Amino acid sequence: MAVNFFTEDTKFDLKQKRLIKKWLKDLATKEGFTISELNYIFCSDEYLHTINLEYLNHDTYTDIITFDNSEALEEIEGDIFISIDRVKENATTEKQSFQLETIRVLSHGLLHLCGYKDKTKEEAKVMRNKEDESIQLFQDLESSK
Repeated sequence: MAVNFFTEDTKFDLKQKRLIKKWLKDLATKEGFTISELNYIFCSDEYLHTINLEYLNHDTYTDIITFDNSEALEEIEGDIFISIDRVKENATTEKQSFQLETIRVLSHGLLHLCGYKDKTKEEAKVMRNKEDESIQLFQDLESSK
């Protein structure tokens, strides 16, 4: 299992990397998956906007774009791009801490790779519930260390 963290076009240092890697592995296992290789790339709004235009033909800013590279059904392999600028803004808008919003978006990308969608209202509701469960799993893990 490999979970990797990179930065592009931004300065960002993810805290608690070992704990987050364990949490992501636990989360994948809970959903019936194993992680083969999972890359999180933290970047700026502009960097992610360029990816959104180039690969998805969407001229919008977003907090996350997930690319599924999996070849096996229950195996996760993917690249998840996260705009730190969007995460900061979302944390302010949602009146959450930056750390909590970061955990939410990390789980969001992994949940996409587990097959969860968020295009319809119902899908978005299920996704939000799964994110909340994921945050609780992280907080339980954090408090038990």
